[in-house]
Amino acid sequence: MTDNLSATPMRLSAWGVTGIGEIRPNDQLGDIIVDACRIAPNGPLLDNDVLVVTQKIVSKAEGRMVAIDADDPLSHKALVEEESVRIVRRRGDLIITETKHGFVCANSGIDLSNVERGWAALLPIDSDRSARRIRDIVRAKLGVSVGVIISDTFGRPWRKGLTDVAIGVAGVAAVVDLRGTPDALGRVMQVTEVCAADEIASAAELVMGKASGVPVAVVRGVDPSWFRESSMQEIVRPPQEDLFR
Repeated sequence: MTDNLSATPMRLSAWGVTGIGEIRPNDQLGDIIVDACRIAPNGPLLDNDVLVVTQKIVSKAEGRMVAIDADDPLSHKALVEEESVRIVRRRGDLIITETKHGFVCANSGIDLSNVERGWAALLPIDSDRSARRIRDIVRAKLGVSVGVIISDTFGRPWRKGLTDVAIGVAGVAAVVDLRGTPDALGRVMQVTEVCAADEIASAAELVMGKASGVPVAVVRGVDPSWFRESSMQEIVRPPQEDLFR
């Protein structure tokens, strides 16, 4: 049996990528990130680094911006229903929806923060594809193999406060399945599946912040065994397994 208590502990490091600048529709986001990460202090990137990229700049680059009435604080509510497949709950101005991606979140993930007044940012159409595109550009231009996570800020049932989670993944596990492996005392774990992508996204958010204008972070030191092809479908719980739907 492996002595997990004496194993060398993992050490993670994370830092925000500076110099990205304002992103506009049709910008090639992968190229911009590559240019920013070629040299210190942002880079150079190494194999098995993870790039965490905020949804906001992905949506901007992909043209997922919609004009709204800047003088009407509720003008984006029609978009909320258009971007949803199901209204889960309403309370006052708050709408909890299920998006076309399968995410259950506030207001279909539509965001007004960190965008110009009079505009709303919609979620990317396919965030996995967005992550793969960035990963492939990094590999082609820098010759390194990285994981990419597209992150967004979500609330959570039963707990106050917001945290960043993954809404798109490429090249790094979304979920790490520990079922059938021993815990630190040798007992076999029966149900433990770790949402690694969410944990990495949350770690990256600590160095990006909400209002600092840093939309990309690098996380280094992730377990090498976590690097593989993956998809958000690993994270989204199927309705038949969801006790709360």
